[in-house]
Amino acid sequence: MHAPARPTFSATTDMSRRQILQAASAVAVGAAAGLPSTRAWGQGSDKPEKEEVRIGFIPLTDCASVVMASVLGFDKKYGIKIIPTKEASWAGVRDKLVNGELDMAHVLYGLVYGVHLGVSGPKKDMAVLMTLNNNGQGLTLSKALADKGGTSLEGLVALMKKEPRDYTFAQTFPTGTHAMWLYYWLASANVNPLKDVKCIVVPPPQMVANMRVGNMDGFSVGEPWNHRAIMDGIGISAATSQDVWKDHPEKVLGTTAEFVKKYPNTARAVTMAVLEASQWIDASLSNKMKMAETVAQKSYINTSVDAINQRILGRYQNGLGKTWDDPNHMKFFNDGAVNFPYLSDGMWFLTQHKRWGLLKEHPDYLGVAKQINQIDLYKQAASALKISVPKDAMRSSKLIDGVVWDGKEPAKYADGFKVRA
Repeated sequence: MHAPARPTFSATTDMSRRQILQAASAVAVGAAAGLPSTRAWGQGSDKPEKEEVRIGFIPLTDCASVVMASVLGFDKKYGIKIIPTKEASWAGVRDKLVNGELDMAHVLYGLVYGVHLGVSGPKKDMAVLMTLNNNGQGLTLSKALADKGGTSLEGLVALMKKEPRDYTFAQTFPTGTHAMWLYYWLASANVNPLKDVKCIVVPPPQMVANMRVGNMDGFSVGEPWNHRAIMDGIGISAATSQDVWKDHPEKVLGTTAEFVKKYPNTARAVTMAVLEASQWIDASLSNKMKMAETVAQKSYINTSVDAINQRILGRYQNGLGKTWDDPNHMKFFNDGAVNFPYLSDGMWFLTQHKRWGLLKEHPDYLGVAKQINQIDLYKQAASALKISVPKDAMRSSKLIDGVVWDGKEPAKYADGFKVRA
């Protein structure tokens, strides 16, 4: 007996004729802004093997490059049709990638690595085609905690000592990015996320509703749900993910290794379409505002535009009267710096999976990253778009606790944390 088909949310659902015309004109604006016009890969041996590509997404601001690649027609330039499909949870995205219901997904970096190693559900060889965004996630504490002084990490730790009880925090998937930002943030203040507090899994769009009814004291999630909690008066921003790691990798365009092997031209064509959409989003303020209007719609994130359009411009508020401009807000392109699938980025998630006991033994950190991150394919796509790529597949960063990650000696790095499983 076949399960009933789930609805597919097409790119033009809920878009009025006027909005479609606006979107079309936006492509012209992008061209005028100097974005490259490329000849489609659609001839002879470059022709995409599979022309319709179902790409899953979760209602989060950082699904925007996948959505806009479809809405603005960048996909057509490369001989493909992207069908964005709205999913309810990261576990659902994982299952549909593994069983082939989805061809690709806007997906958590650490989810792809967890599936590849079999530590977050079914084991399947996976692939990362490109990074979709840096920064732009958040760590939100409940208004109830804030009223007692829990407005920052230091305030939270003081409150937990003053009023000991079971404190509950939510993240979105065990091996995912939001879990890692939450764990790293707490551990930087010597709070063990596996022992000192209770951590639960809640899908991103359900975070605000769950906080409203008191199911958690705080959560780690992507936008717009941190800002939405402030707008609804139930939460405050204690930190952003870029406070934990400036310019951190976040979502990726993920698929299975099998898909890339079977449909290499399609994988490259999708990468090019999404790269061009990433470039378009970051090209101007007006493009970002048009993006916010599009992804806010019911078909995609299903929230008000004003829940999205401030933080994508770096305009932050904490819900307690403080406002600031953050230059390290969510970036989709940033002159090409965002999208390269650095080996060291993937390896970092493996070090944290080992740190928190998700991996029992040290994996071959570099070997696994080389299997998953499709650097050669990305370079082909970037080259065709005249987007520069870094010379080195490793990069160096200093995180919130002052520890430097550079991809060297990953086992030593993973074992070097005082707070761990």
